[in-house]
Amino acid sequence: MKKSRTVAPKRRGRPVTKGGRDPHIAARMPPALIADVEAWAAATGVARSAAFRRLVELGLSVKPNGRPPRENQKTRAREMAAKAIDKMADKSATADDQETRKRRLLKEPEEFREMRTDRAKRKT
Repeated sequence: MKKSRTVAPKRRGRPVTKGGRDPHIAARMPPALIADVEAWAAATGVARSAAFRRLVELGLSVKPNGRPPRENQKTRAREMAAKAIDKMADKSATADDQETRKRRLLKEPEEFREMRTDRAKRKT
């Protein structure tokens, strides 16, 4: 008796494209941004979907702007101010007086607190 062949059932749905099985992602963008991407795609000679992929890859490969977070900036500014104050310190004053003056300057002199417009007024 002849062996029977098993036939694979037909797959339902749209066939897999030549690009592979990458998932489809949809995103909403303003028309101006889409036009800019299409212009970039035309200038580089790639399709629109490939242009979006390449631009995302380029964006992910670039390092952030290198600015430290705000807290690190404050800490760094305090350290720099402390060094500058140490250089200008009155050598005739005692160590306790020097430390008190330095702490007061780093905290922010009371005279300048009233001038700051970027901070809320302190409740007294």
